[in-house]
Amino acid sequence: MGASIKSVHQNTGRRRRSRRSAPMAEINVTPFVDVMLVLLIIFMVAAPLLQVGVPLELPQARGKQLQSSKEPLAVSVKATGDVFIGESKVELDEIKPKLEAIAANGYDETIFVRGDKGANYGLVARVMGRISAGGFKKISLVTEVEEGG
Repeated sequence: MGASIKSVHQNTGRRRRSRRSAPMAEINVTPFVDVMLVLLIIFMVAAPLLQVGVPLELPQARGKQLQSSKEPLAVSVKATGDVFIGESKVELDEIKPKLEAIAANGYDETIFVRGDKGANYGLVARVMGRISAGGFKKISLVTEVEEGG
């Protein structure tokens, strides 16, 4: 029985590099693109679900959707007579001072009035009058697109 003695310095099958390799200069962007595509899909699915303000039953009308460069400001009138600026409930007499403060901060876009189809027409008209008195001359009524037209 013979025993073989191997040298410690014998080649183990791996090639050794005599000099240090240069650091990799390329960045792998594949994981970044994957994450961005997932985020894009999430936002595309979630965006139509977002609504501004208080849930209302809007009347239907024919027309095109308006485009705005800034975040829209909505004043909502519920069928119960409650008035909201954005999602904050306000009294009728508080509309003008709150909108004057918003105008002082540089907001000069269109104010969107969302009146529930069961809301009192006179109340919606008074709200629009307070908005105009608050310094906003561009006021739009929000409706849902009418079926078939």
